[in-house]
Amino acid sequence: MSVPGVGEPEVIVHAGPDHVARAAAEWIAARLTAATDARGTAHWATTGGSSPPGIYRALVAPPLRTAVDWSRVHLWWGDERFVGRRDPRSNVAAADEILLDRATGVPLSSFHVHPWPCDQAVGMGQGPEWVIQRYITEVSQLVPTGHGGRPAFDILVVGIGPDGHLLSVFPGSEAFDSDAVALAVPAPTDIEPAVERVTFSPRILDDARELLAIATGSAKAPVLGAVFGPERDERRLPAQRARRAGAVWMLDEAAAAELALTG
Repeated sequence: MSVPGVGEPEVIVHAGPDHVARAAAEWIAARLTAATDARGTAHWATTGGSSPPGIYRALVAPPLRTAVDWSRVHLWWGDERFVGRRDPRSNVAAADEILLDRATGVPLSSFHVHPWPCDQAVGMGQGPEWVIQRYITEVSQLVPTGHGGRPAFDILVVGIGPDGHLLSVFPGSEAFDSDAVALAVPAPTDIEPAVERVTFSPRILDDARELLAIATGSAKAPVLGAVFGPERDERRLPAQRARRAGAVWMLDEAAAAELALTG
């Protein structure tokens, strides 16, 4: 199914969250393989929130676990909560538990896993700006650049919040007034967890070779109806940054309930 109009993304609706997770995992695996075949390595920026666990479980299960040459994959995160890596609020926690588990996870080298260094910052008493500087340096050394020197990830996966945020770019975010590649974000007041965050600019969505947006559940239906509605206002609805040609949106039926789809 697709949203009509020139320059729109492909919107794929599945029956439920488990179906979305499986389809997303297959999409990711196929594009990681295409990237490694074409360029030797693949840089995947994953997301946090509720979407990753199901995707990771599908990736570590046959046949996807062996469908990708994981030795040539680098794993990054689009944003992170300013907490230690073992904190369950960390976006890395689900990957550590499922995708990167030494016994049952994928054979991804620890040298190819690139979390935001919030864990080190917390331990050293450093702040979010220190994290940003370190991460931008690491990314610039490994990830090809796109427009304006921004990283061009082979695959960028984003979840969509019930308020229309993506990454840690919330409605009204100062990210829309900044040319910075990454920013520190104050603790949100209406979205859990209420902790400081670090995030890439929403502009990196423009540079991603492959962009996947994921949303499931009836709580997302009203905001998705607005995101794909006639009014375009990224400052009010940051998720509209992912409403671009070439992007893929995977939703379940509950999340897509207020979309007008054709095809």
